[in-house]
Amino acid sequence: MFEQTFKNLDDIMFQEPGCNSELDYAEQSPWLLFLKYLDDFEAARAIEAKISGQNHTPIFKNEYRWSSCAKPARGDGSHDNEAALIGSDLIDCPTT
Repeated sequence: MFEQTFKNLDDIMFQEPGCNSELDYAEQSPWLLFLKYLDDFEAARAIEAKISGQNHTPIFKNEYRWSSCAKPARGDGSHDNEAALIGSDLIDCPTT
């Protein structure tokens, strides 16, 4: 499972302009995984707070979260490929 995930990540990142080898983006892979982890961690904290009836204060504003910039969803919960930011577009995150 992890092997295929990293292969998919590798395939996507290799398509970015200026990438000629894995060395061009090797340092970005762990950073992307860390940002995704933070988004999942924040989602879990929100669920735990809701279940326990407590207020939840997010670590990040919603517009800075992975799920808002890199993997936005439609109203039905499906992934919105048209709104997803990639490459240099992520520098301009948050989306408006």
